Amino acid sequence: MQKNRPLHYLRNLIVFIGLVICLPSDSNAQNNRPVGSCKYAGPLTFGILPFVSAEQLVTRFSPLANYLSSELHTTVRIETAANFSVFSHRTNQDKRYDILFTAPHFYPGAHSTAGYRLIAGVDSPGMWAVIVAPKQSDIYKLEDLRGKRLATVHPAGLATLLVKKHLADAGIDPETDVTMISTPSHNASLLSSYHGVTDASALMQPPYVAASTRVKSSMRLIARTQSTPHIPISVSPRINDDCANEIATVLLQMKFSKKGQQALRHNSFSGFKKATAQDYEKMKALLP
Repeated sequence: MQKNRPLHYLRNLIVFIGLVICLPSDSNAQNNRPVGSCKYAGPLTFGILPFVSAEQLVTRFSPLANYLSSELHTTVRIETAANFSVFSHRTNQDKRYDILFTAPHFYPGAHSTAGYRLIAGVDSPGMWAVIVAPKQSDIYKLEDLRGKRLATVHPAGLATLLVKKHLADAGIDPETDVTMISTPSHNASLLSSYHGVTDASALMQPPYVAASTRVKSSMRLIARTQSTPHIPISVSPRINDDCANEIATVLLQMKFSKKGQQALRHNSFSGFKKATAQDYEKMKALLP
């Protein structure tokens, strides 16, 4: 993570991310298309929740989109939104995305409202949120957060919901005992306390692990929340069953090829696995 990025740079990058197009080579499309493979009506839009900065999102997901383009023999372009609310509207009301990479607690709504169908999930036992504070601070445990400013993501973000529940379970009212400051992304939340704008930060564990060593080495881990299922991958109702099965197969087979492993490495994913809708339905009871 670099400090003092010009604001216009990030604004331009957010615009750019919606225009990133990953094209397969002509030779692959014409000469190596598997017999009986699905024929897509047009380019596939790969919607990715804006859980990190636009710059990081481009870096981390372009290799995956390129891999999908090559294996599916069609154009796959990544697209996100300015924030969680816009992304949720584009998912549920506009049904904008053909392939959806969203938070586990957002999937049940995408399924019931917009008809998205689960095809895979990130191959991991789960994920959780962490609360960290600068090492030079006087914050060592949850009780020390009383009266402090805690940076977090969008109020509907999984990290925020998990942290609020964790605080409440510890007898700390997140509405009155702590001042929660909403930031645009997980790395923005982390940098907020790193730069001294807030006293501590809350974010999901994967983006914290992916943060720069310089930033992490200056932070102290205060707490980790309970875990949830990892990120689900689903497809739009526009994608027929044959095409959905082909996309699922490509994702599930990624970890068995060198090319697939290289694409996965940018997100530190070990691969994708089969997932069940019931895993994510449990999120309704876990979080309001």
